[in-house]
Amino acid sequence: MRHPILLSAALLGSFALAACDKSGDAQVERALQDVNVVDETNLNDVMLTVADPNEAVNYFTRAATNDPGRIDLMRGLAKSLVRARRPADAVTAWSAVVDHDDSTLDDKIDLADALIRTNDWDKAEAVLDTIPPTYETFKRYRLEAMVADSNEEWANADSFYETAVGLTTSPAGVYNNWGFSKLTRGDYAAAERMFTAALRNDSDLFTAKNNLVLARGAQRNYDLPVVPMDQVERAQLLHTLALTAIKQNDLTIGRGLLKEAIDTHPQHFEAAVRAMRALEDNVTN
Repeated sequence: MRHPILLSAALLGSFALAACDKSGDAQVERALQDVNVVDETNLNDVMLTVADPNEAVNYFTRAATNDPGRIDLMRGLAKSLVRARRPADAVTAWSAVVDHDDSTLDDKIDLADALIRTNDWDKAEAVLDTIPPTYETFKRYRLEAMVADSNEEWANADSFYETAVGLTTSPAGVYNNWGFSKLTRGDYAAAERMFTAALRNDSDLFTAKNNLVLARGAQRNYDLPVVPMDQVERAQLLHTLALTAIKQNDLTIGRGLLKEAIDTHPQHFEAAVRAMRALEDNVTN
């Protein structure tokens, strides 16, 4: 009579072991899934930062196709298209992200950024107008400033640039854009101050150096600014200053600056040589 009891106990033990095995398998599976998620997240980050932009586009295109509806992959594709300098495709990708149920206000800001890159200022402004004024981010105000510039709403542009500067620890690019806005308006002294501020925050920003030279040249100040520069940069800045002088009909000064640019450059400076030939031909004729 004890055998059935023993058999039942054995069967129960077998079932328990089987259940343990299944539970263990499930735990292993979950652990592997967690590892895969971590690996994928790391790979996504790599693709968005250091990978070749076109490789990143291909990667996120495949990933989004294999797992449709995943907003992180959709964002990855949109960002990669911007990095790959395909703004029209980026607009399409960001529009899809914005239409997703899990989209955020930052996605709208990125859509506006892509629209600006396609020169569609009106649509970019319309998208930014849908964002509550209480949502204050650096990128939002930087784009708002650029849109205001495009509309020649100078007071608004100045206000947005000032706000953007206060929302970042790396304001060099904002100061450079603000300076170019001032340059466009013909406020050369203010532009010079902005470009100088940009270089105080990032002394390697060559665009700001070149713009600073333009602002100084527009005021007929043809001396190079005291900023860090290597030999090639010095030659390029002298070339920019020379062209500014020639444009303002200060031909003798322009010729001297071109000669100095050619002599300064460590290699053959073709652009400056062509400018010198054109100047000499024009004077001769």
